Formats: sequence, C-alpha cells, structure tokens
Amino acid sequence: MRRGEAVLLDIDGVLTVDWEPLPGAVSAVQELRTDGVPFVLLTNTTSRTRRSIAATLAEAGFPVGIESVLTAPAASAARLAGSRCLLLNSGDIREDLAAVELVERPEDAEVVLIGGPGPEFGYEALNRALAALQGGARLVAMHRSAYWRTGAGLQLDSGAFVAGLEFAADVRAEVLGKPAEAFFAGALAHLGVAGDEAIMVGDDIESDVLAAQRCGITGVLVRTGKAASAGPRRGSGRPDHVLDSVADLPDLLSRLRRG
Repeated sequence: MRRGEAVLLDIDGVLTVDWEPLPGAVSAVQELRTDGVPFVLLTNTTSRTRRSIAATLAEAGFPVGIESVLTAPAASAARLAGSRCLLLNSGDIREDLAAVELVERPEDAEVVLIGGPGPEFGYEALNRALAALQGGARLVAMHRSAYWRTGAGLQLDSGAFVAGLEFAADVRAEVLGKPAEAFFAGALAHLGVAGDEAIMVGDDIESDVLAAQRCGITGVLVRTGKAASAGPRRGSGRPDHVLDSVADLPDLLSRLRRG
C-alpha cells in the first residue's frame, strides 16, 4: 500500500456535530467504501457504545457497522480487563466495559476510570473519585480533551476534571484514547496497515493530527468542529494537510495516489 491507502477518521466535528452529518460527510465516506479504501472511525466519544454509534451513523446514511468503530471506552476495557473500576462518566457504556468490574465504593476500586463529563460530575462524585485515588487506586482517563463542539458551541470536556484530580491526588493519569500511541496502533492493526500507509483526519490539532504524526501517520486537519473558524487555535506542530471539510477527502486521496 501507498501513503493514504487507509484512512482513520474522527467522528465528532469531522463527520457529525450533535450526531447530525456535516455537509458532504456521508458522500465522502460512501466514496471510500465504493473505492475499496480501508477505513475505521477512531473516536474518543464516551457517551455511547460502539453499537449505538454505528447504528446512529448508519441511520444517517454512513456505510458503517460496529466493526468500523473503535472507541476510547472499548480500548479502556481491553487495557483494564479484570480490574475493579470506579467509573465516572456521562452515558451508559456498560456494554463496552463488560471486561471490567464496575464498583461503587472508593475502597473497592483499583482504578478510577474517567470518561466524558455531564451532570454526573458533581462534587460528591468527584470526592468519591478522590477518595479512591487517596486509597491507592490508579487514575485512568479514556481521554483528556479540553473541549468539544456542539450545536450550541464549544463545551467543556473531561480534561479539566482529569487535571483537577491529578492536582488534588498528586497523581498522573494514564490516557487510553487519543492521543495515546496504543490507540492509534490498535487502529492500524485493525486495518492491517503500517503507519506510513495511513492518514488520520481530525478536527483536534493535538489529539488527532499531531498524535497521529508521532505514530508515522499522515495528519490531516479539517476546518470543522473544534478547528472551525470561531474555535480556539492552538497546536505544538503543523498538520501535513489542511482541508476545509471531510468532503474534500476524496480529492486529497486522489492527489496522494498520484504521488
């Protein structure tokens, strides 16, 4: 395979916002399928199971099944299989966490596992997590994104809560979703390709694009989602390519093939 012959795609902010397809996204993914380009959706979404994500996207017209979706919760379950976890997350993802034992009491926890925030991230719940960490539990984050884009604008994500618990308990979280190298390695293995044969398309300059580049993957930033014109602009490096949206992906792949 040549560079760009396999594609890793973020979902939120790239294919959809609030689970509504962005213009041209469905047709771009349909073209990947038609052209036989291997692809996988690599997402830090923690509010839904893989099955739910695949069903929602398929209903919107995307040609995907559960096998096309790799999530941070599923990666966390594989990494923590058999561990007793105190879960702090918004959304029911127990189906994807079947490999771990979920516990309620801080004293029973080996791991404090943090997903995406919501109403569940109240003072009492955060203090329970702190108590578990003070008792010797490890802090594991499905991801540590600072924010994400919704139809109402940018919303606070779990990174702030992870940082707060790190500061309070004097620990450092292990991150299992993007930008963790193991998450990208798992996606490449799923597709059966090497890093230099793949591209990663995302709206997060750090967690999607630059993290992929560190794994030898071509990094493509789209100017939607977090990277939309009204969004914060920050990054410690430069993407290999910048697109206005994922609708421009087929043209980029054609240019890469021509070499």
